[in-house]
Amino acid sequence: MKRSKSVRLVAMGTGLLLVAACEEAKVDTALFESVQQCTGLGFTAQECEANYREAQRNHVNVAPKYTAKADCEADFGSTQCEVAPQRTSSGGSVFMPLMAGYMMGSMLSGGRRGAGQPLYKSANDRSTFRTGDNKAVAKTTGRTSVARSATQTASAKTRTVSRGGFGAGARSPMRRSFGG
Repeated sequence: MKRSKSVRLVAMGTGLLLVAACEEAKVDTALFESVQQCTGLGFTAQECEANYREAQRNHVNVAPKYTAKADCEADFGSTQCEVAPQRTSSGGSVFMPLMAGYMMGSMLSGGRRGAGQPLYKSANDRSTFRTGDNKAVAKTTGRTSVARSATQTASAKTRTVSRGGFGAGARSPMRRSFGG
């Protein structure tokens, strides 16, 4: 009887360790809505501007794309979408959300300060910054720790969403690739 109790306790402890080990590592980053916010937190204007420009370049490639402006606005809100530089294979317009902010990576750990990544806010949750592949990052600007996977720039594969799908609105969007 005593032996089975100790085996059970050891098994429970091992399970807790496995769960803790599976949690994703966090990295120190900083999130901003503007270059001015970034410089106001003590980073150099050069660092802030370079990361903002990098986020803008990444934005064109990683932002969710929509074949209809109404679908984009359903996911991101009225007046929160713009025409993407990409076109559909038939020459039609493609729409993407406006960039709501950007993230600078590895800010406090002495690592690379690059990785200017664009961030977005869905219409259903205007308080949470999200990556282009819809990973929740943080609710506030400034220095923070985020999951390592959220700091990796989303895939640059160009896809269009033919109906809602970003944020909490629709869990499984219908996607269709086009020429890019």
